[in-house]
Amino acid sequence: MKPETNPDALLRAERLLVHRGGVTVLDIPALDVFEGQVLVLIGPNGAGKSTLLLTLAGLLKPSRGRLLFRGEEIDAAGSGYRRRIAMVFQEPLLFDATVFENVAAGLKIRGRGRAEIGRTVPEYLERFGIGHLARRSARKLSGGEAQRTSLARAFVTKPEIIFLDEPFSSLDPPTREGLTGDLERILRETQTTAIASTHDQTEALRLADRIAVMNGGRIAQIGPVAEVMNRPVDGFVASFVGVETVLPGRVTRVSDGVFTAAVEGGEIEAVGRVRTGEGVLCCIRPEHVTLSTNIPPPGSSARNVFSGRILKIVAIGLFHRIHVDCGFNLVAYVTRQSLESLSLEEGGDVIASFKATAVHVIHRGGPLPAPPC
Repeated sequence: MKPETNPDALLRAERLLVHRGGVTVLDIPALDVFEGQVLVLIGPNGAGKSTLLLTLAGLLKPSRGRLLFRGEEIDAAGSGYRRRIAMVFQEPLLFDATVFENVAAGLKIRGRGRAEIGRTVPEYLERFGIGHLARRSARKLSGGEAQRTSLARAFVTKPEIIFLDEPFSSLDPPTREGLTGDLERILRETQTTAIASTHDQTEALRLADRIAVMNGGRIAQIGPVAEVMNRPVDGFVASFVGVETVLPGRVTRVSDGVFTAAVEGGEIEAVGRVRTGEGVLCCIRPEHVTLSTNIPPPGSSARNVFSGRILKIVAIGLFHRIHVDCGFNLVAYVTRQSLESLSLEEGGDVIASFKATAVHVIHRGGPLPAPPC
């Protein structure tokens, strides 16, 4: 898939190709990064997220292609460009010095004076909640404190783009949650352009203005968060962005914009522009499925109502994932309160329902052409 492009992009990549050992590990026809926005790269291990990040940061030379920063091609050395960006890695990579000296390092490299350093560093130590650690040795920091120091060191230089390569992947969940919240706030406050990679969907949703889903060194889909999460272009993207029910089907009836698709074990009603006989994928996000012990009353907006049996209940943080056998496997999320009030348990009976508009339809032969004007 070719991502959307824009000549006004802050950073633009064209025809990027990276080979390793004779194998193509990155193939990006075009990619734009817009000023003031956060682009988050998600995808499985080996998808090419870190390779793309390092290439965009000028730290990895592509086999082919070019990068343009503010419309100017970045030269082979890239030294001028690298002075205008900052990078945060999975490991903090701190110097054997105090927290203050680590955060000041980037400013010193850029030739900033003592007065500016003395004024600016404390500001960013406070932004990241480590002002009280200014004189502590970096060797004595916890993982979260070390990564906060690394982030402060990157932001204090006021980079035009900051690159974040899974910066929280090695941290425990509470520390990760706190740091994600602080990073989200600081990115918004400073309007810093950022490109980040992560495996964590919640982290991506909190940080991103745009999401790029990567697979096999290519961008499978890129766009605004709501578009990618709710309108995935194919089954891979759908499964990766949390659409836990993906049902292959075939359209059997079409009437007034609502169609019926036969799926294994039943039929589903959905909204979309399809043709009778067409193959489709019916995608249902778990948060769009309602579970009940009673059939919805006549007149309910839920056109899809199924009696089912609970196969499995899995606790996932604040919610529970419920797998229901409705003739096909349907996944729903419920809160602990709903789980208890409905007395849901494995092996028990339940009514599952969802609206026709909650079904995202992927045309198995590709999207239909736009209607004539």
